[in-house]
Amino acid sequence: MARSDWLFCDDFEGDGPLVAEGRYFEYGDDGGDFSPIDTIGLAGSRGMRTRWQAGEIDAGSLKLGFGRNPNNYMNKGVGGSRDYREVYYRMYLRHQPGWQGDPAKLSRATLFASSTDWSQAMVAHLWSDGEGDLLIDPASCVTGDQVVCQGYNDFDHLQWLGSRAGSSPIFSTEDSGNWHCVEAHVRLNGPGAVDGVQEFWIDDQLEARRDSLDFVGSYTEYGINAVFFENHWNTGSPVEQERYFDNIVVSTARIGCR
Repeated sequence: MARSDWLFCDDFEGDGPLVAEGRYFEYGDDGGDFSPIDTIGLAGSRGMRTRWQAGEIDAGSLKLGFGRNPNNYMNKGVGGSRDYREVYYRMYLRHQPGWQGDPAKLSRATLFASSTDWSQAMVAHLWSDGEGDLLIDPASCVTGDQVVCQGYNDFDHLQWLGSRAGSSPIFSTEDSGNWHCVEAHVRLNGPGAVDGVQEFWIDDQLEARRDSLDFVGSYTEYGINAVFFENHWNTGSPVEQERYFDNIVVSTARIGCR
């Protein structure tokens, strides 16, 4: 049941379109390989199936916008018109039995700052460390109070604030077949302060945390306004294989795994 602090929740049980008012602003279904499927979700419910072909890099994504956003394309009415300086988001994640390899991208929380393109003021990446674990990898794209990135993933201007890996090998073959509850927390720094936070939990156990972060300098125009759920493998999947998502929540407070 949704709580008052939840901005968004999705158990994929409905039959409506994934891109709609109150839902995601963009959905890449990878030709049907990333789609809601009966019985593959948590406890045999409906969930999202990802299927990589051998060698495939991009197997689809869900892009959620919320709060105040200068880019109308991303606005589907989620979270009203507030600026969110702090968000939590959770997903349930499972890899098929016999899973092989370590996909790069899982999710990111970000702040879009332009009405004309996808320029970002900050990004809080949650992706793999190449050794079977998840890691946090926060990045800023603000100097003083000015956003210096131009367009999406402007790596020439991103300032990397220091990654930190967890210790639970959820991408390992040995762990495959198990559901895990993955929750992330991102808090922007106050104007001119160095008190931002990025951290994440697996099954309610803290895995990694970075604090004293300067995500956005003195920039205050917008808050965190998007979370992406991704299936991107930089080097391509070694074999045809599947993973599954379920019970996504975005909130202003800790969510937990129940």
